[in-house]
Amino acid sequence: MARGASVGLMLVILLTSMTGCTAVTDGITGNSSSEEISVPTWELGDYWLYTFSTPDYSDDTTKLVVATTDIEEDGTAYMLAISSIGEARRHAVLNHNPFLGRITHDQLSPFENGEAKDVLDFPLKKNKAWSFSLFENDWNAVVSSVDSSIASIRATASDGSSIDYIFDGNIAFFSSFIWTDSEGVVQLKMKNADNGVGHTGDVYFVRGGDLYSNNWDNSGPDAEFVDTFFVSDHPKDGEWNEMIYFLDASCGGGSTITLTLRDHTSVSALERFWGPGAEETGTLGTIPYPSQEYTLTVTFTGDTYLRILLAGGITYSWNL
Repeated sequence: MARGASVGLMLVILLTSMTGCTAVTDGITGNSSSEEISVPTWELGDYWLYTFSTPDYSDDTTKLVVATTDIEEDGTAYMLAISSIGEARRHAVLNHNPFLGRITHDQLSPFENGEAKDVLDFPLKKNKAWSFSLFENDWNAVVSSVDSSIASIRATASDGSSIDYIFDGNIAFFSSFIWTDSEGVVQLKMKNADNGVGHTGDVYFVRGGDLYSNNWDNSGPDAEFVDTFFVSDHPKDGEWNEMIYFLDASCGGGSTITLTLRDHTSVSALERFWGPGAEETGTLGTIPYPSQEYTLTVTFTGDTYLRILLAGGITYSWNL
């Protein structure tokens, strides 16, 4: 009897020990359905260094910095600014970085067209699903795994586009964010390279608004193109500080491009010429405070390509 009781007690102890190990292992590997990540709290000067790649340029490094914590949206949103005025202007004209500007406290949601977009839905938990809109598309998101404060999320759209992103609770933001369009082209790739606290110095945000865009791929006879567009104020923030332009141009042998942008008084605001064999990619520049009406004239000879994007910009800056 004593021997049987001893064996039974050993079995109980062994089973209890095994059960405890299984529970702990589930928590560590992220197999537990109860593991979740809560929304972090950002502080002034927190920063994240990212490499950005888009079809327009690759491996551009950008530092995002928390510029304010309790001012935007009646105190319910942060302002995520950038350490380079040039990069702030690039965002204003290309609008490639959705996480620059206001970010809500409750879900770390960026704003697009004045509306908060719930790219995240805290608390993050395995198999949690929700919907949001971004990049002018509707997405269905699912948390595929949560493992040691790291959540892997995949969002898909009806046209076959996808966003694959990883939220890392250890850095309180994304470790990667990759948007692939329906043709399989990566439209945006963000990769975290560094992060920290207590950034000091000037940071910037340029509130942008699309004014004009066009592109020409001319392989036929010589041609001239004339277009007029009107520049109105920002719908909420008033007059623009400047106009920001982004250019791509290329000419074949014996080909030329001439570009002239004039305001309503016929004063030339921008003049450019590209000769035979010339090529220019990703040029960013500014034009002083825009007038109300502009006329763009472009002439082509031979085999040429030109793309131009124009945006209004209002610059905000903070010294941390």
